[in-house]
Amino acid sequence: MQTALDLTVMLPPSAYDYGERSSGEAHGVVLTKPHVVNLILDLAGYTADRDLASLSLLEPACGHGAFLVPAAERLIASARRHDRDLRDIESAIRSYDIEPDHVGRARLAVSGALARLGLPPDDARRLADAWIAHGDFLLTSQGRRFDAVVGNPPYIRIEQLSPELQEEYRQRYRSLYDRADLYVAFIERGLDLLAPGGVLSFICADRWTLNRYGAPLRRMLSRWFRVQCYVDLHSASPFESDVVAYPSIFAVSRGKTGSVPVATLSTASPEECEAASSALLGARAPERCPGVTVSEYPTWFDGDDPWVLSSPEHLEALRSLEARFAPIEEVGGTRVGIGVATGSDRIYIVRDDIDIERDRLVPLVLRDDIEDGRIRDAGRCVINTFGHDGKVVNLDEYPKLAAYLRAHEAEIRQRYIAQKNAASWFRTIDRVYPEVAFARKLLIPDIAGSNEVVYEEGRFHPHHNLYFITSEGWDLEALGGLLSSRVALFFVWSYAVKMRGGYLRFQAQYLRRIRLPPPESVAEDLMSDLRSSFQERDFERLDALALRAYDIDALPGFSFVDTRRRRAASPARGVVRSRSHKAFAGEGRADDGREDRVR
Repeated sequence: MQTALDLTVMLPPSAYDYGERSSGEAHGVVLTKPHVVNLILDLAGYTADRDLASLSLLEPACGHGAFLVPAAERLIASARRHDRDLRDIESAIRSYDIEPDHVGRARLAVSGALARLGLPPDDARRLADAWIAHGDFLLTSQGRRFDAVVGNPPYIRIEQLSPELQEEYRQRYRSLYDRADLYVAFIERGLDLLAPGGVLSFICADRWTLNRYGAPLRRMLSRWFRVQCYVDLHSASPFESDVVAYPSIFAVSRGKTGSVPVATLSTASPEECEAASSALLGARAPERCPGVTVSEYPTWFDGDDPWVLSSPEHLEALRSLEARFAPIEEVGGTRVGIGVATGSDRIYIVRDDIDIERDRLVPLVLRDDIEDGRIRDAGRCVINTFGHDGKVVNLDEYPKLAAYLRAHEAEIRQRYIAQKNAASWFRTIDRVYPEVAFARKLLIPDIAGSNEVVYEEGRFHPHHNLYFITSEGWDLEALGGLLSSRVALFFVWSYAVKMRGGYLRFQAQYLRRIRLPPPESVAEDLMSDLRSSFQERDFERLDALALRAYDIDALPGFSFVDTRRRRAASPARGVVRSRSHKAFAGEGRADDGREDRVR
């Protein structure tokens, strides 16, 4: 597929000094539980009843050998069953790791396993050394294809990599789009190396199946490959350590996707993994698999369409609504945007009584300023470093601002954007648009259990942890009522990344998936009821009104953390505050970053 992939490139060890991922595991090493590994090997067709010596297995990031040990055990069992010589299996497995320590640990684990199976120590060490290599899988020429590609690729955001490594990877892998995670390149390269009839079976975070950066990979799969099965592990614990990832298992081969079985495991216990293997490989009917739910999707997703995987009934209802209604930004002059990112909130967010020129200060609202559907004026402003022409201001014209910024100059210049644009070292990451502050709008927090929509009358500019919606054709409070309903939540829930505890990321790419009826199709009395119910925060009534607006009787069930304060339909009855977004500090990063910053 890409001739550049056939060339081995060597970079210095310093290029790989990208530290630790959020779980604390160096270089993305997260060990997969043995029974989950067995499920993945089963789905890849790497089973001891086959003549595995005649096949080739690739594990692109061996870590400590979690996949290699059981693969080696299966290979030895198969070799004995088929009367194979040890020389027949020297090239049966290939694996890589960029860390010499990991290579050493994996070789030790594999040679130990082989010795326990009765191989002489010298033969065990020789095989382990032959199978496991020190190197960058993504930059190493292979010269052959593989019948099984299995593993748990590293989860490392592309921006964490050194510039030279980023450049080399991006030149080679079309899947490294926007702020993609490195695992998408591992998937792409693994697919490229599949032999005819071969199967890739990976466990990794499922964000690529829904979000923007996964679009090129989904498009590639739709065109060239067959999705054989998919396993949803959202509620399960497939790893030895507690990591902030929502994993899935998928098995892919060359060909065209037809009907796809999708299994959901509640715990990923040994019993569930064994049952899922039987069900997905056709050895046992789904109804006889306790703890495992299997749904058959008769058709899969086209092109780069997100993989909406809950149930066929859910998908049918979603597609029906999407066929009848237009996306939110195509209705009534409605626009979705995100608040300002400064690059250093400690410096650029100030009290409104600070001694800086008043036209350089724009009132600001943060997520913490919103409670029970109301906005509290905390007396904050964001410093506006841009003029009306879109260029940074001349500090000579603003002596008070200049004095303030120069007092913090050393810290400001440490930011990446300041180093990249030395002449405008003092600018914020995003341009501040005062007109956004003065516009009437709806605000939506970026992390919540449900759609917590708030009306803002035109006093504040939103911070980057708030999304905002403006509209020319809608009564904003009536629109706020629709967007506060379960119907609007149904669209977001279908596409959004689910976080720990069932909470959602309300990013612009998901808010733009909401479909709306044209405002002129909504009767005046219904519009008035939406407006008043939104003002009263009567969510149960808003749900019923939204069903009328969309002309539907009901929605399929879907689970979410109900933070819409249903326990108190209005402030007068005592509102229970929803869980603070602070609970998610350090848990997730925006998948789309700057692409959401649309004005």
